[in-house]
Amino acid sequence: MEMLKIIGGVVLGLFLIIFLFVFLRYANLYLQSILTKAKIGLLEMFAMGLRKVKPGVIVNAKIMLVQARIEGIATRDLEAHYLAGGRVNRVVQAIISANRAGIELDFRTATGIDLAGRDVLDAVKTSVTPKVIDCPNPESGKVTIAAVAKDGIQVLAKARVTVRTNIARLVGGAGEETIIARVGEGIVSTIGSSETHKKVLENPDHISKVVLTRGLDSGTAFEIVSIDIADVDIGNNIGARLQADQAEADKRVAQANAEKRRAMAVAAEQEFTANVEENRAKVVLAEAEVPLAMAEALRSGNLGVMDLYRLKNIDSDTSMRRSISDGDATPPAGGDGAK
Repeated sequence: MEMLKIIGGVVLGLFLIIFLFVFLRYANLYLQSILTKAKIGLLEMFAMGLRKVKPGVIVNAKIMLVQARIEGIATRDLEAHYLAGGRVNRVVQAIISANRAGIELDFRTATGIDLAGRDVLDAVKTSVTPKVIDCPNPESGKVTIAAVAKDGIQVLAKARVTVRTNIARLVGGAGEETIIARVGEGIVSTIGSSETHKKVLENPDHISKVVLTRGLDSGTAFEIVSIDIADVDIGNNIGARLQADQAEADKRVAQANAEKRRAMAVAAEQEFTANVEENRAKVVLAEAEVPLAMAEALRSGNLGVMDLYRLKNIDSDTSMRRSISDGDATPPAGGDGAK
């Protein structure tokens, strides 16, 4: 009996020590839970520690829900979201903010948005207070959107888009980049369809009205409240520049064609010159055969000596006449011809 008493005392002492250790570790959280009626006991906190869950996060979240008079969210649901890698405090704060603002947001939807990588609390704040987005995004390095009207004048525009988060489409919906891209496309299309740039300058609100009626927020996580044209300016005369570039290109093509024709003409001239030289060579060859033919005629008796002298006299007379004719064409300086 004494041995049993000793064993019982040891077991009771160990139990008291463990209880004291658990109480001292979670005493502060336990007192907060009791005072706020969060209904989370010491054993639950100890079990959370064994499940690798921080009891402080769960207790604080539960206290916020109780103080906000929001029911229907169990402690196990908070633990499950924590173990899934979610941000419990942000989700609870988002649910409380949505409840105060009259926005329908249940715990399942909020946790899904949080696990999807979106900031659910920021989404609720944006849903309550619309957000202004600059178009184009200044971080992209551009400050204006360039578009060209039908008269060829470039128009530079800058818009500000006011959006509100659509909680129902937050999961799977496109982000701010899609809104900026769609609005920029709508501005370029609207300016490009204008007859002149003057109409754009006279009625810049026409751009925002046309773009707003296209439903650019479909498939996105936002709802476009308004599109305001913050600035409109005139850029370069793109039409004149294109015409000048086209004229320069036509000029280069014409120069290339002229150079081609000139090269063909030079080639043809060289070919004609070669033909002339070839014909002259043939004449020289023919003239070289004349003395041979005359010698052969003398040997065969077909040509007499007097005939040969007569031919030489004729040739000399012809040469004299040619030299006299050349002298009359270009008389020497200081002579009678110059006078």
